[in-house]
Amino acid sequence: MSAMDAIDAFDRDVTAALMRVAAREGWANTTLAAVAREADTTLAALRPRFRDRADVLDRFGMVIDSIVLAGTPPLNEADTVKDRLFDILMRRFDALAPHRDGVLEAWRAMRQDPLFALARLPASILSMRWMLEAAGVSSAGAAGFARAHGLFAVWLTAFRAWETDATPDLAPTMAALDKALTRAESLAETVAPWFGGRALSPPSPPAAPARAPLGAGSEPTGV
Repeated sequence: MSAMDAIDAFDRDVTAALMRVAAREGWANTTLAAVAREADTTLAALRPRFRDRADVLDRFGMVIDSIVLAGTPPLNEADTVKDRLFDILMRRFDALAPHRDGVLEAWRAMRQDPLFALARLPASILSMRWMLEAAGVSSAGAAGFARAHGLFAVWLTAFRAWETDATPDLAPTMAALDKALTRAESLAETVAPWFGGRALSPPSPPAAPARAPLGAGSEPTGV
């Protein structure tokens, strides 16, 4: 990955260009040269930051992380962790929406190439660690490791619903996410004592997670 940690306009432009090329040409035909042309830059400018197109894809995930984290409001103790995670992951879908076709092309490539998908796993788990921290849940230690993998499973379940969800309000995606979070919360309550920790959230009356209209509270720009 690039030695430069900060997300800047160049990262946003190049990763968005990657998604446009993938959407238009398919992942197999998405070359660094094509991405450079699409971003109105050069291969020489890409080389110091990216090793290959997969590196650009991983950077895209970091761009999405930064959008979600920047739009995350201060913690409200009245909200359950489930409510917070629901809001955070739905805002992640909001951030992906402008790049939907390219994202799905990359997703199809990962399903066809298990090694390519496996190589993306560390970056995906790291993203889930940041989402947990944004929700006020520690991602440290053995418990954090388990939580991050559990949240990744939740994300994949919701992502599969999003893949075929053509509704304007993403109702099927929200339903899949809510159901997956409920299962994860129940599992967390069961296994938390194994790690000497607490469940994700204290017991509370069941309630449908509140959510602003699609696009509100997010700043979409750019698996």
